Parts: sequence; C-alpha cells; structure tokens
Amino acid sequence: MPHFEIAIVDSNILAALGLQPILSDLIPVADVHIFVSFDELQAADQGQFVHYFVASRLYFEHAAYFREQSRRAIVLVNGDLQISGVPTLNVCQTEQALVKSLLAVHRQGHPAGPPSPMGRREEKNISLSAREVEVAILLAKGHINKEIADRLNISLTTAITHRKNIMEKLRARSLADIILYVVMNGLVDVGEL
Repeated sequence: MPHFEIAIVDSNILAALGLQPILSDLIPVADVHIFVSFDELQAADQGQFVHYFVASRLYFEHAAYFREQSRRAIVLVNGDLQISGVPTLNVCQTEQALVKSLLAVHRQGHPAGPPSPMGRREEKNISLSAREVEVAILLAKGHINKEIADRLNISLTTAITHRKNIMEKLRARSLADIILYVVMNGLVDVGEL
C-alpha cells in the first residue's frame, strides 16, 4: 500500500489540529504533519510531501517557495476567496462541507489553474491573481505604490495597474475596502496592520 506525507502549514495550531484528523480519515495511507511556521516546514521538507495545506498568510509571505510546489499547494482561506491559479480550501465551514470541498479538490485533480466557480453565487466569485493578493496585502499594511513596486521587484506602472485591477474586482471605493477584504479573508491579522 502506498504511503503519503501531507504538510499542514499554519501558525494557528487549533485550526491545524482540526484539519489533521479530517485529512487522516480521508486519506488513511497518509501521515499528516503540522508545521506552525515556514521555517519549521523548510527544515523538514525534502520533497516528500504530496500536498501542502498552507495558511493564506504564510503562502503569500513565501509565495516563491509555494509557487514551485503549485501542483501540490492548497491555500487555506477564510470564506469563499478565490485566487487565480491557486487551489483554495475554505476552512470556515462545517466539517461535512469541508470534507466535500476536499473531495472536490481531489476530483478536480488539484489543478494548477483556478478553481471552478460553478455553484458559487456571482458576488462571491472574486478572483484575484496571486500577485494581486500580494499587492492587496502590502496595500493593507500601509505600503505606497513605489514601496510595493520595489518590494515585489516590479515597475511602478505595474504596481499601479495591479492596484487599479484590485479596486475594480473588489468594487472597492477606498483603501479601507481592500483592508477589510484582506482581514476578512484571513490574509493578514488585524494586529499586523
């Protein structure tokens, strides 16, 4: 019988402990490991993990690392947040609904492309690209366009374009709407702002 290893990477130990038995029950041939920090994961990771279930904040703090694992990384989000090109799993639902969502990810073959919006209400189908999420997080943390461009190694024009696209996709009227979106979707803790 094949043996698999799965990593849960989440600084919220209670959330990780809640997800661990669900994954163990769904995939009884898997050993599910919990890592409360990226450094802890990186020290243990030797390419053995079939899947990484990663808290959204940690995913975007270490986006380059997880993009290399794009076929294996699943981002844990709070709510119906979708990120283009990244499979997401809403952890703010009942256990039964969470199991259905996990099975849906499995049935879709854990694609590198965006999750299917089928069955979602139109107003909840907000799909920011991974880069737009990075920009939104930096905006919420108070960075200006020039700082965002420098930090992400992109041009100022590109940073401004990302900001404009985020505003349009979220139908945001001000920076406060972006901050609210980022906090409500668990991308940043309020204490970080």
